[in-house]
Amino acid sequence: MTTFRFAVNVLPRDGILDPQGRAVEQSLGHLDVRGVSGVRVGRRIELTVEAADETAARSTVERLAAELFSNPLIEQAAIETLGGASSAIAAGDGP
Repeated sequence: MTTFRFAVNVLPRDGILDPQGRAVEQSLGHLDVRGVSGVRVGRRIELTVEAADETAARSTVERLAAELFSNPLIEQAAIETLGGASSAIAAGDGP
């Protein structure tokens, strides 16, 4: 088995009201920040998956993203592999 690292970034779907993003955007003027718009606030989940290969690991993460980490009706989840090609760590290696 090999260990793979992933991050799941969850944001409101386009067209869905994002009150946190709007509040942040409205606060920018108080910080004398100009030229920033389209602020969207979400969450990031990082996880390690042990699987036979990256395809199996990604499949597990996709299921978690759709069924646990996000509400597919109002949110979108984007999965990224952490560490590029070095994301695969042989069992027993690493920290």
